[in-house]
Amino acid sequence: MTDWRAAYQRWLDKPDLDQDMKEQLHALAGQEDELEDCFHKYLEFGTGGIRGVLGPGTNRLNLYTIHRTAEGLARWIDDDGDAARDRGVAIAYDGRYRSRDFAFDVAMTLGYHGIRSYVFASLRPTPELSFAVRHLHAAAGVMITASHNPPEYNGLKVYGPDGGQIISETADAIVRKVNAVEDELAVQTVNKETLSDSGLLQMIDEDIDEAYLSQLQTVAENPDVIQKAATDLGIVYTPLHGAGLPLVKDSLQMMGFKHVYTVAEQAEPDPEFSTVASPNPEEHAAFELAIRDGDRYDADILIGTDPDADRMGVAAKNRDGLYQVLTGDEVGALMLHYLLTQKRQKDELPANAAVIKTIVTSELGRAIASAHGIETIDTLTGFKYIAEQIETFHETKSQQFLLGYEESYGYLIHDFVRDKDAVQASMLIAEIAGYYKLQGMTLHEALMALFAAYGYYQEDLASLKMTGQTGSSRIDAIMETFRSHPPETVAGKRVLASEDYQTNLRHDLLKGETARITLPKANVLKYKLDNDAWFCLRPSGTEPKIKFYFGVKETSLETSHDVLQQLKDDVLGMAKDASS
Repeated sequence: MTDWRAAYQRWLDKPDLDQDMKEQLHALAGQEDELEDCFHKYLEFGTGGIRGVLGPGTNRLNLYTIHRTAEGLARWIDDDGDAARDRGVAIAYDGRYRSRDFAFDVAMTLGYHGIRSYVFASLRPTPELSFAVRHLHAAAGVMITASHNPPEYNGLKVYGPDGGQIISETADAIVRKVNAVEDELAVQTVNKETLSDSGLLQMIDEDIDEAYLSQLQTVAENPDVIQKAATDLGIVYTPLHGAGLPLVKDSLQMMGFKHVYTVAEQAEPDPEFSTVASPNPEEHAAFELAIRDGDRYDADILIGTDPDADRMGVAAKNRDGLYQVLTGDEVGALMLHYLLTQKRQKDELPANAAVIKTIVTSELGRAIASAHGIETIDTLTGFKYIAEQIETFHETKSQQFLLGYEESYGYLIHDFVRDKDAVQASMLIAEIAGYYKLQGMTLHEALMALFAAYGYYQEDLASLKMTGQTGSSRIDAIMETFRSHPPETVAGKRVLASEDYQTNLRHDLLKGETARITLPKANVLKYKLDNDAWFCLRPSGTEPKIKFYFGVKETSLETSHDVLQQLKDDVLGMAKDASS
């Protein structure tokens, strides 16, 4: 969309424009830079859906951009005929601003096409939506959430019939349908009462909860460990004002843990996330109140889940007795090591078991899996690719899924869900903490033992936010510079290979050889350096930013930290030069 003024005027001229939208547009009168950002394009369908700042305009999340996306989804389902329309769409939402309203806006748009909707009666976490799609045999799923983004954001994620976020091919097909919607202000809907009377709108709640909780009972790996540890292990949990509390607390109590304390100030849903700067368990500051309660109760671990409870973070006491928030890579390694050793002891480790991680997830997991003779499979960033690989396992019977995880605090243990699941992850990490407590160790001490055995792997992430059309051009310039002029050395280390996932080519710079990468195409670059160091560049699919991932392996924790910082400084310096 090039003529933002025409789009802006079209909204102003609509006589029955939503009153909130009308008032916000009048408030922006004369603010041309802001109006241009609101209207210069449509919100892009990124990694499985749309996400953006709430507000008026085609480049904001609102009633009309939700209608546009839902209309495209409806037309895509229409192509599959009556059977798909009858199977319907499962819809859930978190506690963000307008989430519940948007959920019903989707249902009312789908209903105009005769598509059945199953809408949760109250907020639910993302993994339960994924489960519900599979449990109801729905044709698709919709989750209204912006995950751990700031309060001014919301979004819509689309799920396929397997319960996983839609893969690229499906996303492209839906995008074509969305782009064919000529006027987002004229999308037809049917009111809730009419839909309910016709049976096209069905409310769901406790039946799905009970079925999900029943499946969660299979997550416990060693009930004997839990039974012995449950009376002594202390757990502080915070849902960070999100949707995780009922199911996380119920599942931990179902396992038998007696001392589970909830951070009171963060227990209730709050769209402002008023007690934290960011409702993201990746941010250590999000654990501030949990640390306070951990000290009060002398808890062994602290667990935090993000607003839609698909991500989980954990903190444990270090050798100085202070709570240290573990990284997603570290938690994944602890989970993997525990599952492998427990299954091997029980003689239940399949020879064809496989671990699935993303290309920006630590190589520590691969080292642990290899020591047990288990294959590690890499996917592109995004849990939908892990879910896609799981579905391939089921179709081909080639391998058995053991664990899927990514560095951004997403884990999946059992695949009755096909997205990252903080409820499952909370259960498993509590069991692992109990296991090590029985041996007189904290989770942090267990992690140090893994480093000593496999190498001191350390990783980091940096993001550069670049908004508007200028920011988009700067991000493009960074990617083009690294793509066309790859560095030969970084942080004193040789660049051994470059991987361009847009061309799907891997270049071995030492041998001068080129090989194909058998993954979907994506605008991602990865560079592998001496001594197992690496870094990766990836523009975000949902936010105006570019992300940089870094990884090193050294012989001590201190050396790893030093080398990691040098790698980070050098790459970000190159990026700054490229964007200036």
